[in-house]
Order: sequence, then structure tokens, then C-alpha cells
Amino acid sequence: MGITQFQRIILFLSFMITTAPALLAQNPIIQNQFTADPTARVFGDKVYLYPSHDIPSPSGQNLRKDWFCMEDYHVFSSSNLTDWTDHGVIVSQTSVPWANPKAYSMWAPDCINKNGKYYFYFPTAPDSTYDKGFAIGVAVGENPFGPFKPDIRPIKKAQGIDPNVFVDKDGQAYLYWSGRNFMVAKLKDNMTELASEPQIIDNLPVKGLKEGPFLFERKGKYYLTFPHVENKIERLEYAIGDSPVGPFKMAGVIMDESPTGCWTNHQSVVNFRNQWYLFYHSNDLSPKFDKNRSVRIDSLFFNTDGTIQKVIPTFRGVGLTEASNQIQIDRFSRISKKGASIAYIDSLNTFGGWKTVFNTKNAWVQYNSVDFGQKKFKNINFRVISKTGSSLQLCLNGKNSSVIKNINIPKGEMWQTVKVPVSGLKSGIQNLVLSLAGDNSAEIDWISFE
Repeated sequence: MGITQFQRIILFLSFMITTAPALLAQNPIIQNQFTADPTARVFGDKVYLYPSHDIPSPSGQNLRKDWFCMEDYHVFSSSNLTDWTDHGVIVSQTSVPWANPKAYSMWAPDCINKNGKYYFYFPTAPDSTYDKGFAIGVAVGENPFGPFKPDIRPIKKAQGIDPNVFVDKDGQAYLYWSGRNFMVAKLKDNMTELASEPQIIDNLPVKGLKEGPFLFERKGKYYLTFPHVENKIERLEYAIGDSPVGPFKMAGVIMDESPTGCWTNHQSVVNFRNQWYLFYHSNDLSPKFDKNRSVRIDSLFFNTDGTIQKVIPTFRGVGLTEASNQIQIDRFSRISKKGASIAYIDSLNTFGGWKTVFNTKNAWVQYNSVDFGQKKFKNINFRVISKTGSSLQLCLNGKNSSVIKNINIPKGEMWQTVKVPVSGLKSGIQNLVLSLAGDNSAEIDWISFE
């Protein structure tokens, strides 16, 4: 008996999740499953990522066929923003006593540390015991990666989506969420009940959908960030106030609308080792269906007056790439205007990643921040294909810098790994530039050093 396309997808995802716990740095940062709505938190010496988890619509769930479909939450961690570990499922729609176990509506979550415990907040559709719409629940754990135990009922009077929790310097915790408006209320010390009546946050855009509030503090100012549909799709905006409950004053745009047309965006902002970062999502791994999304990271900077400099999304992302790892040059820092392009290796399996296609002589791609350390590398590996045979040139630290290797690519109909000797590599952190030296085209999956 044959299997359906959906079953093939699930088997593939299961294989990827169980065989690839360590994930790489480039955008999107998670490349073996769909992730969205990222909340990043710094606990100890690591960043923990709490996204929602988009999946293909299960067979028979026709109401979710062309909509968001999410049944559980994973948590990921990294000590360097480069290597991410998937700790697996921490909460699912079937493990929450009050949730509708067939709603597939486990939307944007958050997690916070207080009183030595970790509180994971999530929205989902409740069962028939509760009101219609969305309710917000909390699960409690002893560690940032769980295990988490969901409370037996949702938080009373917190009806909506996209919960966000902020703990101020005086220890008072606040819960934010979105519905028709942004709401805020104080939390009791137990972190599972409201300590005040919910109140509307005023002075925010009235026109167009806004959702996903995320609040952070910097130098005594409180930044309320959120996605907002000013035109047709969401962009990331923010307002600044002197108190966690406002009043807030609109201050500008953090990120413009997606250049690929992804209808949603969702953000969190964290300071890790004295650098601020913006976590957000796009539809990198699902270009034709923007309800299957993927998390990205880019650096974020402030002006001297405290306003935020607009973040331009990148493929390269943040962090260092070890020279001995597979360097996915398709996640480039810069690319020539002509003759170089990016495509999926397999358009039917986007989780297989991308390739760089060179078809014009001197076309190039630059990949920054490769860490060679103090090792003495002797070889370069290229995973390539060229049906006619071709030649490449590899430089360090810029197009006009010294050439470290000319590489001949043998003719072949299939992908092959070509190993070539190299000498004289510089130590430390370098930028790489790979270019097409000949007239014949070539496709590159990755390169690495050994």
C-alpha cells in the first residue's frame, strides 16, 4: 500500500528531527522544521528560543489546509547563536488539560524565569468547557528546556493570543497579550494568575491588524514592539514609554514588510553578550505558502537618542562559522549583481537547502565571519556540480585580496565532493569570496576546510 504525500513529509520531518539535533547559524537558523513567532530569552550563558511550530495540515483537517497549523512547541538553545540544539517538544495540544486537542492553534508563546522556576506561556483554543476564541495558559518547569507541566486551567481574564511576559527591576511581572487591542495586567507572584484587571494599551495604531506584543527595557526606557499591517502585510514597529504599562509613544519601524510577501512577522529583542539581536520570521523554506515559516536572527542597533536603527534582513545572519563546518555560501553576506543566484537544491524538498549558481565569468559571492582559529588547514572540500566542467577562484577578505586557490571542477552529471590541497591560509576570522573563473557554469552546495 502506497503512502500519501503528507505521510512522506511527516516521515521526512521525523527523520530530520531525530538525526540532526545540532542546527547551523545562517538564516533561517532552524532548517529541519518550520518555526515561527520566535521568543528568545537569555538564561545563564545561553540563548533559549521558544518559537511556535508550523506543520503541514494533517489529513482530514481541511479547516487548516490553507491556514496556520500548529500542534506543539519545541525549545532550542545556543551558546554562540551559531549552533542550535533542539530539545524536543515541551508542550503539545494533547498535553494541556483545558485545550481542544484537535484545534492545531498553538500560536506564539513566551517563557520567563522567576523565583527559580521557568514559566512557559502559550495561547490556544480551549475545549467546550471554556469560552470560544483563544485562552492563555502557563506551564511550569524547573529548567528552561523543561519538562513543563501545564496548569489544569487557563489564566482567568486573559483571553487572546501572543502572550508576552516582562519582569521589571522591582520584581513585578506583567503579562501582555493581543486581541482586538493590546492588553496588559500585573501577574501575581505565583506567575499563574492576574494581580490586576486587564487594561488596554492606548496611543497605538488603530488602522490595520496589530499583534504579537513584545516588551523590553533599555536604559530606563520601555520598548513595546509589535507587528502591524500598515498596508497589506505586517511590518515590525515599536513605541517607547517610561513605564511597563505606558503611556507609549510611537517611535518608528524596526523592519519593513517582507520582500518575499510573507504576510506575518513576529519578533523578540534580546541583549546577549553586549550585543542586541532581533529574532523574527520569514517564509524561506516555504516560498509558496507563507503559513509555514522559519525563524531568522539579525543584529540590532540603537541611535544615540535611543531610537532603533531599521534592521535589514540578511541571509548570513549572525555568529561565526567554523571553517571545518560546511559553509553554506548561499547564505551570503554579499553577491554580485549579475551572474550569481540562489536556488533550492530540490524544489520539491526545500529542507534540502539551497545552492549557489554561477553562470557568468567573474560572478562572485561573499561569505563573512569564517573562523579559522589557529588550525593549519591543508585541504578545501567543495560539493559541486558542473555538467561541462568549470573553474572557481577562492579569495580571503575581499574580491581584490590575495587568491588562495584556483579550483578546477571536473565534468559530471551528479553532485560530487571535490577535495583540493591548500596552503598559506590565514588564522583567525576571515571573509571568503568565491567566484567563477572560467566561462562554464557551476553550482555549489557548500565548502569546508580540513
